[in-house]
Amino acid sequence: MGSGLPRRKLLQLAGAAGLGTALGLGRRVYGEGKKQLRILQWNHFVPGYDRWFNGPFIQKWGEENDTQVLVDNVGVTGINSLAASEASAAKGHDLFNSPWPRAVYENEVIDHRPVYEACEKRYGKPVDLAVKSTLNPRTGRYHGFCDSYAPDPVNYRKDLWDEIGLVPDSWDDVRLGGAKIKQKTGIPVGIGLSSEPDTAMAMRAILYSFGGSVQDAGGNLVLDSSATLEAVKFVKALYAEAMTPEVLAWDPSSNNRAMLSGRSSLVLNAISVTRTAENEKLPIGEKIWLARAPKGPVRRQGLEHFISIYAVWKFASNVEGAKKFLVDFVGHSREAFLASEAYNFPTFPGQVPDLKALLATDSKAKPANKYAVLGDALEWATNVGYPGYTTAAEDEVYGTWVLNTMFASAATGADSPESAVKTATERSRKIWKKWKERKLL
Repeated sequence: MGSGLPRRKLLQLAGAAGLGTALGLGRRVYGEGKKQLRILQWNHFVPGYDRWFNGPFIQKWGEENDTQVLVDNVGVTGINSLAASEASAAKGHDLFNSPWPRAVYENEVIDHRPVYEACEKRYGKPVDLAVKSTLNPRTGRYHGFCDSYAPDPVNYRKDLWDEIGLVPDSWDDVRLGGAKIKQKTGIPVGIGLSSEPDTAMAMRAILYSFGGSVQDAGGNLVLDSSATLEAVKFVKALYAEAMTPEVLAWDPSSNNRAMLSGRSSLVLNAISVTRTAENEKLPIGEKIWLARAPKGPVRRQGLEHFISIYAVWKFASNVEGAKKFLVDFVGHSREAFLASEAYNFPTFPGQVPDLKALLATDSKAKPANKYAVLGDALEWATNVGYPGYTTAAEDEVYGTWVLNTMFASAATGADSPESAVKTATERSRKIWKKWKERKLL
């Protein structure tokens, strides 16, 4: 941020100082308005986005709305703990931004329907991905508001895949090609099998593409199926033939590091991998290409890699200011898309009408059309909870790594595929029962 900004200082998070310090939570304070708006943001994977959001955007919005804006940034791994702390204490930020839906807090947040309605009136309809990620069809309430999402494409080493004459267009290609590359070069496929978000997304992409899912379109638990079993058996084979045990202990940035250091032939990730290579001028960047989510036996189905969800707590001090901020923010979706270097795709697509053209002519990409493959992302990117909605039960299954554990235990031989599916189903059944009793399912 430049010297033209007002004061900037580092503060401990009021009401959660110990936790905030432990998480490295930093606060930016802008303006001296009569009102105050406190925003929690996760640290973006493209640093330029935080520079834009925390700097000129927030400064201007605060001045225009006579509001002192306080922005706290926290790492992705600290989001769950901080959300739980604020919900428990009924004290914290007015706006809480999370990179995945937090439907378990539906009773602690406002119904965000008025925000969606105001945005639709001003900007047109949101994409289905946003609605399914934030609406509870049973209660009719929106447990959050989705302003953007990041597709989760395949990032692969084109040079290595060219040598074996394959492209990773299907999951069979990934397994067979990945095994050939590993045998030839020692470089494995890099798809996580640990307790972290990237693994959770990758395993769902495989599950959905094999025709399985945790729930059906009506929200009924259907995890225990032949399709799920086939997906688990596939991952077991993929791990044995094309991967290495290091993926069992990966964190959310491990796949980025592995690809950029030349230690993976393929990963599932947002474009933070390629952007880092470009911005840091790493020679390997030109070798990393993008592909759509792989096809499975039933469909081509990927997920969003991360999805930006804002929630306004019921105990927020400035509920109306928070709602206005969100409506205004959507109007700056094109700036957000550009500041994020095409990471943040708009959920109100009319705000970035030239998105495909921008992707196809990216100034940093080599080749220049590297990102064009993301132009049809909405045809294959879906939400956690597909083919239904992201409910509290789906949120808990996601956040407690039920699927991650199911796939990993079978892949390593700690459990048989059949037993792993049964165990995951039983865990999910208890979660479903709990949320039905709380009348959120």
